[in-house]
Amino acid sequence: MDLASMMKTMLSTDSIAQMSEKTGASTDAVKSVLLSALPAMLSGAKGQASHRDTVAGFAGALDSHAKDDTSDIAAFLSHVDIKDGKKIVGHLLGGDQDATTNAAAEKAGLSTAVTGSVLGAAAPLLMSLLGKQVTQAAQAKPQSQNASPAGAQQSPSSGAGLLAGLLGGAQQQAPAQQAGIGGLLGGLFGDAQQQGEDTNPLGGLMGSMLGSGDISSLLSGFLGSGK
Repeated sequence: MDLASMMKTMLSTDSIAQMSEKTGASTDAVKSVLLSALPAMLSGAKGQASHRDTVAGFAGALDSHAKDDTSDIAAFLSHVDIKDGKKIVGHLLGGDQDATTNAAAEKAGLSTAVTGSVLGAAAPLLMSLLGKQVTQAAQAKPQSQNASPAGAQQSPSSGAGLLAGLLGGAQQQAPAQQAGIGGLLGGLFGDAQQQGEDTNPLGGLMGSMLGSGDISSLLSGFLGSGK
């Protein structure tokens, strides 16, 4: 699953319809909110994965959400806890949460409360898709690179082990060496060339595998004008 496939899932008919039913917003309004806010949420995910104070916690969150069963998107979203989803949004957007929500609400013609609920419904699905993508990328790495800091090999079937191995004892390393999850997501969002191969050893791999990181243009292509 690449970035385009992830966004197709987020914006599928089933996804939009279920988010609409869950929040009471029209399908057009849900589309508008996602078009407006998803780039900021993805950027926030990259930030969480890249900062030394948040990377370990974010890896754990990706581990947890990667295990979600999203084979039936409508069923998954019907059981989403919007309150928990809003907490995810808060972590992803940080201090930009109010500004992002207000801008999305204005474009969609919704109240900020309903807009927040739409984002709260979308966030768990986004985290699940990101978690699955990062775990797949970890599994694709050479086994020797999936070793723990102590040199023990991690089980390929263990998402937690793979992500822990990718972190590589980040808390004991200099910031420039903390490629791990940040490197994977950096490649996912297409900025490997800015980071450099030595800082982000997986950036080139993920960049070539997942393509362009121009998220706004990608979403616009799916949703047209967003109206």
